[in-house]
Amino acid sequence: MSTDAMPGSGAPVLQLGHSPDSDDAFMFYGLAQDLVETEGLRFVHILRDIQTLNEWAREGRLECTAISVHAYAYVHERYAILTHGASMGDGYGPLVVARRPLTPADLAHVTIAVPGLLTSAFLALSLYLPSAFAYTVLPFDAIMPAVARGEVEAGLLIHEGQLTHGALGLTPVVDLGRWWKEETGLPLPLGVNAIRKDLPEEIRRRAGRALKASIVYALQHREQAVAHAMTYARDMDTQTADTFVGMYVNAWTVDMGEAGRRSIQLFLDRGAERGLIPAVGAVEFVE
Repeated sequence: MSTDAMPGSGAPVLQLGHSPDSDDAFMFYGLAQDLVETEGLRFVHILRDIQTLNEWAREGRLECTAISVHAYAYVHERYAILTHGASMGDGYGPLVVARRPLTPADLAHVTIAVPGLLTSAFLALSLYLPSAFAYTVLPFDAIMPAVARGEVEAGLLIHEGQLTHGALGLTPVVDLGRWWKEETGLPLPLGVNAIRKDLPEEIRRRAGRALKASIVYALQHREQAVAHAMTYARDMDTQTADTFVGMYVNAWTVDMGEAGRRSIQLFLDRGAERGLIPAVGAVEFVE
Protein backbone atom coordinates (compact mmCIF):
# COMPACT_ATOMS: atom_id res chain seq x y z
CA MET A 1 0.00 0.00 0.00
CA SER A 2 1.14 3.51 -0.63
CA THR A 3 0.71 4.33 3.03
CA ASP A 4 3.19 7.15 2.66
CA ALA A 5 1.24 9.81 4.47
CA MET A 6 0.51 13.22 3.06
CA PRO A 7 2.98 15.62 4.65
CA GLY A 8 1.75 16.53 8.12
CA SER A 9 -1.47 14.52 7.77
CA GLY A 10 -0.61 10.97 8.82
CA ALA A 11 -3.37 9.83 6.42
CA PRO A 12 -2.82 6.73 4.27
CA VAL A 13 -2.55 7.70 0.59
CA LEU A 14 -4.16 5.67 -2.19
CA GLN A 15 -3.44 6.36 -5.83
CA LEU A 16 -6.82 6.31 -7.61
CA GLY A 17 -6.68 5.76 -11.36
CA HIS A 18 -9.58 6.68 -13.59
CA SER A 19 -10.15 7.92 -17.11
CA PRO A 20 -10.51 11.59 -18.08
CA ASP A 21 -14.07 11.00 -19.29
CA SER A 22 -17.27 12.73 -18.32
CA ASP A 23 -18.80 9.72 -16.57
CA ASP A 24 -15.71 9.13 -14.42
CA ALA A 25 -15.40 12.86 -13.72
CA PHE A 26 -19.02 12.84 -12.57
CA MET A 27 -18.53 9.75 -10.43
CA PHE A 28 -15.43 11.09 -8.68
CA TYR A 29 -16.66 14.67 -8.30
CA GLY A 30 -17.25 14.31 -4.56
CA LEU A 31 -13.79 12.86 -3.96
CA ALA A 32 -11.96 15.27 -6.27
CA GLN A 33 -13.54 18.28 -4.58
CA ASP A 34 -13.20 16.96 -0.99
CA LEU A 35 -16.97 16.92 -0.54
CA VAL A 36 -17.39 13.45 0.99
CA GLU A 37 -16.15 11.52 4.02
CA THR A 38 -13.04 9.50 3.25
CA GLU A 39 -12.57 7.92 6.70
CA GLY A 40 -9.02 9.24 7.00
CA LEU A 41 -7.86 8.14 3.54
CA ARG A 42 -6.28 10.51 1.06
CA PHE A 43 -6.76 9.88 -2.65
CA VAL A 44 -4.36 11.03 -5.35
CA HIS A 45 -6.25 11.09 -8.66
CA ILE A 46 -4.29 9.68 -11.61
CA LEU A 47 -6.06 10.37 -14.92
CA ARG A 48 -5.19 8.10 -17.84
CA ASP A 49 -7.07 6.44 -20.71
CA ILE A 50 -8.59 3.08 -19.86
CA GLN A 51 -6.14 1.12 -22.02
CA THR A 52 -3.25 2.58 -20.02
CA LEU A 53 -5.00 1.80 -16.73
CA ASN A 54 -5.61 -1.77 -17.88
CA GLU A 55 -1.92 -2.19 -18.67
CA TRP A 56 -0.84 -0.58 -15.41
CA ALA A 57 -3.12 -2.94 -13.50
CA ARG A 58 -1.16 -5.86 -14.92
CA GLU A 59 1.84 -4.39 -13.08
CA GLY A 60 -0.19 -3.61 -9.94
CA ARG A 61 0.97 -0.02 -10.23
CA LEU A 62 -1.97 1.73 -8.53
CA GLU A 63 -3.69 0.83 -5.26
CA CYS A 64 -7.17 1.55 -6.63
CA THR A 65 -8.00 1.85 -10.30
CA ALA A 66 -10.71 1.77 -12.89
CA ILE A 67 -10.26 -1.18 -15.25
CA SER A 68 -12.22 -2.94 -17.95
CA VAL A 69 -13.96 -6.09 -16.75
CA HIS A 70 -12.17 -7.87 -19.61
CA ALA A 71 -8.81 -6.81 -18.15
CA TYR A 72 -9.71 -8.35 -14.79
CA ALA A 73 -8.98 -11.76 -16.31
CA TYR A 74 -5.31 -10.75 -16.38
CA VAL A 75 -5.09 -9.00 -13.00
CA HIS A 76 -7.34 -11.12 -10.76
CA GLU A 77 -4.42 -12.34 -8.69
CA ARG A 78 -3.52 -8.74 -7.78
CA TYR A 79 -6.92 -7.02 -7.57
CA ALA A 80 -10.42 -7.49 -6.19
CA ILE A 81 -13.47 -5.73 -7.64
CA LEU A 82 -15.27 -3.09 -5.60
CA THR A 83 -19.04 -3.44 -5.72
CA HIS A 84 -19.31 0.36 -6.12
CA GLY A 85 -18.33 2.27 -9.24
CA ALA A 86 -19.21 -0.20 -11.99
CA SER A 87 -20.34 0.88 -15.44
CA MET A 88 -23.07 -1.45 -16.64
CA GLY A 89 -24.91 -1.32 -19.94
CA ASP A 90 -28.47 -2.23 -18.96
CA GLY A 91 -29.92 -3.06 -22.37
CA TYR A 92 -27.49 -0.78 -24.20
CA GLY A 93 -23.77 -0.65 -24.56
CA PRO A 94 -20.89 -0.70 -27.02
CA LEU A 95 -22.18 -0.24 -30.53
CA VAL A 96 -20.94 -1.53 -33.87
CA VAL A 97 -21.58 1.01 -36.61
CA ALA A 98 -20.93 1.22 -40.34
CA ARG A 99 -21.19 3.80 -43.10
CA ARG A 100 -23.56 1.61 -45.08
CA PRO A 101 -26.23 -0.78 -43.84
CA LEU A 102 -24.75 -4.09 -42.71
CA THR A 103 -26.31 -7.12 -41.10
CA PRO A 104 -24.69 -8.75 -38.06
CA ALA A 105 -23.72 -11.65 -40.34
CA ASP A 106 -21.75 -9.24 -42.52
CA LEU A 107 -19.38 -8.51 -39.64
CA ALA A 108 -17.58 -11.80 -40.25
CA HIS A 109 -16.47 -10.46 -43.65
CA VAL A 110 -15.32 -6.92 -42.87
CA THR A 111 -12.56 -5.30 -40.83
CA ILE A 112 -13.81 -3.75 -37.59
CA ALA A 113 -11.95 -0.92 -35.85
CA VAL A 114 -11.83 -1.63 -32.10
CA PRO A 115 -10.74 0.62 -29.20
CA GLY A 116 -8.33 -1.76 -27.46
CA LEU A 117 -7.84 -5.47 -26.99
CA LEU A 118 -8.42 -5.37 -23.22
CA THR A 119 -11.65 -3.39 -23.40
CA SER A 120 -14.85 -5.12 -22.35
CA ALA A 121 -16.34 -3.97 -25.64
CA PHE A 122 -13.79 -6.11 -27.51
CA LEU A 123 -14.54 -9.16 -25.37
CA ALA A 124 -18.28 -8.63 -25.80
CA LEU A 125 -17.89 -8.44 -29.58
CA SER A 126 -15.71 -11.56 -29.53
CA LEU A 127 -18.43 -13.39 -27.59
CA TYR A 128 -21.13 -12.12 -29.93
CA LEU A 129 -19.45 -13.25 -33.13
CA PRO A 130 -19.25 -17.03 -33.57
CA SER A 131 -15.65 -17.06 -34.78
CA ALA A 132 -12.52 -14.96 -35.13
CA PHE A 133 -12.91 -11.72 -37.06
CA ALA A 134 -10.68 -9.15 -38.72
CA TYR A 135 -9.98 -6.05 -36.67
CA THR A 136 -7.66 -3.10 -36.39
CA VAL A 137 -6.98 -1.20 -33.16
CA LEU A 138 -7.54 2.56 -33.15
CA PRO A 139 -7.88 5.13 -30.37
CA PHE A 140 -11.54 5.14 -29.34
CA ASP A 141 -12.06 8.72 -30.53
CA ALA A 142 -10.54 7.98 -33.96
CA ILE A 143 -12.94 5.15 -34.80
CA MET A 144 -16.01 7.14 -35.88
CA PRO A 145 -14.05 9.42 -38.24
CA ALA A 146 -12.23 6.42 -39.73
CA VAL A 147 -15.52 4.67 -40.47
CA ALA A 148 -17.07 7.87 -41.84
CA ARG A 149 -14.10 8.34 -44.21
CA GLY A 150 -14.37 4.74 -45.40
CA GLU A 151 -10.95 3.77 -44.04
CA VAL A 152 -12.54 0.83 -42.19
CA GLU A 153 -15.85 -0.79 -42.91
CA ALA A 154 -17.16 -0.94 -39.34
CA GLY A 155 -16.27 0.39 -35.92
CA LEU A 156 -16.87 -0.61 -32.31
CA LEU A 157 -17.90 2.50 -30.38
CA ILE A 158 -17.52 3.14 -26.66
CA HIS A 159 -18.03 6.36 -24.70
CA GLU A 160 -20.19 9.11 -26.17
CA GLY A 161 -19.92 7.80 -29.74
CA GLN A 162 -22.84 5.55 -28.81
CA LEU A 163 -24.96 8.73 -28.79
CA THR A 164 -23.30 10.92 -31.42
CA HIS A 165 -22.53 8.56 -34.33
CA GLY A 166 -25.60 9.70 -36.26
CA ALA A 167 -24.04 13.12 -36.76
CA LEU A 168 -21.48 11.48 -39.04
CA GLY A 169 -24.12 9.51 -40.92
CA LEU A 170 -23.16 6.18 -39.38
CA THR A 171 -25.63 3.30 -39.10
CA PRO A 172 -25.91 0.93 -36.12
CA VAL A 173 -25.28 -2.74 -36.85
CA VAL A 174 -25.51 -4.31 -33.38
CA ASP A 175 -25.84 -3.00 -29.83
CA LEU A 176 -23.84 -5.41 -27.68
CA GLY A 177 -25.53 -4.31 -24.45
CA ARG A 178 -28.93 -5.12 -25.91
CA TRP A 179 -27.65 -8.46 -27.18
CA TRP A 180 -26.22 -9.40 -23.75
CA LYS A 181 -29.46 -8.40 -22.00
CA GLU A 182 -31.52 -10.52 -24.40
CA GLU A 183 -29.04 -13.39 -24.03
CA THR A 184 -28.70 -13.39 -20.24
CA GLY A 185 -31.29 -11.03 -18.75
CA LEU A 186 -28.39 -9.16 -17.11
CA PRO A 187 -26.63 -5.84 -17.68
CA LEU A 188 -23.42 -5.95 -19.69
CA PRO A 189 -20.45 -5.34 -17.35
CA LEU A 190 -18.04 -2.86 -18.87
CA GLY A 191 -15.89 -1.06 -16.31
CA VAL A 192 -15.25 -1.54 -12.59
CA ASN A 193 -13.14 -0.09 -9.83
CA ALA A 194 -10.56 -2.54 -8.57
CA ILE A 195 -8.44 -2.43 -5.44
CA ARG A 196 -5.23 -4.26 -4.69
CA LYS A 197 -5.54 -7.40 -2.63
CA ASP A 198 -2.36 -6.68 -0.71
CA LEU A 199 -4.06 -3.77 1.09
CA PRO A 200 -5.43 -4.49 4.55
CA GLU A 201 -9.09 -5.46 4.44
CA GLU A 202 -10.03 -2.46 6.58
CA ILE A 203 -8.39 -0.08 4.06
CA ARG A 204 -10.13 -1.78 1.14
CA ARG A 205 -13.53 -1.43 2.80
CA ARG A 206 -12.90 2.21 3.76
CA ALA A 207 -11.87 2.97 0.20
CA GLY A 208 -15.02 1.29 -1.10
CA ARG A 209 -17.21 3.36 1.21
CA ALA A 210 -15.47 6.57 0.14
CA LEU A 211 -16.00 5.77 -3.54
CA LYS A 212 -19.65 4.94 -2.92
CA ALA A 213 -20.08 8.21 -1.03
CA SER A 214 -18.66 10.10 -4.03
CA ILE A 215 -21.08 8.41 -6.44
CA VAL A 216 -24.08 9.05 -4.19
CA TYR A 217 -23.04 12.69 -3.72
CA ALA A 218 -22.81 13.25 -7.48
CA LEU A 219 -26.24 11.73 -8.08
CA GLN A 220 -27.71 13.89 -5.31
CA HIS A 221 -26.01 17.03 -6.66
CA ARG A 222 -26.41 16.24 -10.33
CA GLU A 223 -26.31 19.77 -11.75
CA GLN A 224 -23.02 20.63 -10.05
CA ALA A 225 -21.50 17.24 -10.84
CA VAL A 226 -22.47 17.46 -14.53
CA ALA A 227 -20.97 20.96 -14.69
CA HIS A 228 -17.75 19.47 -13.30
CA ALA A 229 -17.95 16.59 -15.79
CA MET A 230 -18.36 19.00 -18.71
CA THR A 231 -14.69 19.93 -18.41
CA TYR A 232 -13.97 16.36 -19.58
CA ALA A 233 -16.81 16.05 -22.09
CA ARG A 234 -14.85 16.30 -25.39
CA ASP A 235 -17.04 18.98 -27.00
CA MET A 236 -20.32 17.34 -26.00
CA ASP A 237 -23.20 19.67 -25.24
CA THR A 238 -24.57 19.60 -21.71
CA GLN A 239 -27.66 17.55 -22.60
CA THR A 240 -25.63 14.85 -24.37
CA ALA A 241 -23.14 14.72 -21.51
CA ASP A 242 -25.97 14.43 -18.98
CA THR A 243 -27.55 11.62 -21.00
CA PHE A 244 -24.24 9.78 -21.31
CA VAL A 245 -23.52 10.15 -17.60
CA GLY A 246 -26.98 8.80 -16.81
CA MET A 247 -26.31 5.71 -18.91
CA TYR A 248 -23.23 4.72 -16.92
CA VAL A 249 -23.52 6.34 -13.49
CA ASN A 250 -26.75 5.16 -11.91
CA ALA A 251 -28.11 2.64 -9.41
CA TRP A 252 -25.83 -0.08 -10.82
CA THR A 253 -22.88 2.20 -10.06
CA VAL A 254 -23.95 2.86 -6.48
CA ASP A 255 -24.08 -0.89 -5.86
CA MET A 256 -23.94 -3.55 -8.55
CA GLY A 257 -25.86 -5.98 -6.33
CA GLU A 258 -26.13 -9.71 -6.84
CA ALA A 259 -27.17 -9.34 -10.49
CA GLY A 260 -24.13 -7.23 -11.30
CA ARG A 261 -21.77 -9.67 -9.61
CA ARG A 262 -23.41 -12.57 -11.41
CA SER A 263 -23.08 -10.81 -14.76
CA ILE A 264 -19.36 -10.14 -14.25
CA GLN A 265 -18.77 -13.78 -13.32
CA LEU A 266 -20.78 -15.00 -16.33
CA PHE A 267 -19.04 -12.60 -18.72
CA LEU A 268 -15.61 -13.81 -17.65
CA ASP A 269 -16.65 -17.46 -17.52
CA ARG A 270 -18.01 -17.33 -21.06
CA GLY A 271 -14.85 -15.66 -22.27
CA ALA A 272 -12.78 -18.44 -20.72
CA GLU A 273 -15.06 -21.14 -22.15
CA ARG A 274 -14.48 -19.70 -25.64
CA GLY A 275 -10.73 -19.61 -25.04
CA LEU A 276 -10.69 -15.82 -25.33
CA ILE A 277 -9.28 -15.13 -21.85
CA PRO A 278 -7.68 -17.11 -19.02
CA ALA A 279 -10.03 -18.71 -16.51
CA VAL A 280 -10.34 -16.60 -13.35
CA GLY A 281 -12.32 -18.88 -11.07
CA ALA A 282 -14.54 -17.15 -8.51
CA VAL A 283 -14.29 -13.38 -8.82
CA GLU A 284 -13.35 -11.67 -5.55
CA PHE A 285 -15.56 -8.70 -4.66
CA VAL A 286 -15.15 -6.12 -1.90
CA GLU A 287 -18.47 -4.98 -0.47
